[in-house]
Amino acid sequence: MRMRKKILSYKNRIDRMLQDPPEDINYEEEQRKHLIQIQFFMHERLVHEIVMVLFALITVMVFLAVVMLEKMILVVLLAALLVLLIPYIMHYYVLENSVQYMYEQYDEMERRKHQAG
Repeated sequence: MRMRKKILSYKNRIDRMLQDPPEDINYEEEQRKHLIQIQFFMHERLVHEIVMVLFALITVMVFLAVVMLEKMILVVLLAALLVLLIPYIMHYYVLENSVQYMYEQYDEMERRKHQAG
């Protein structure tokens, strides 16, 4: 949850900076700092994607085991996996969309940099 809060807070801060830029803004420097943050968030996104895919594969395997073996304990395990998988997918969704949005912010900085000089 902390990462979600951090990424949304950062994204909003950049939006505010773009809406009301300081007079002495250096878009090149802002882009450099923004790219560093994008790299951090992309790393986080990649790690979450790998874990989410593995978790989803385990969930599918347990589902298949439930269908084939008809053991009640596996149904409990499947329910637990689904309860954990759904919030994980939602978290990944926020990461993915936020990083994509940051690309657009970067492009806006690039446009403004070329307009200014």
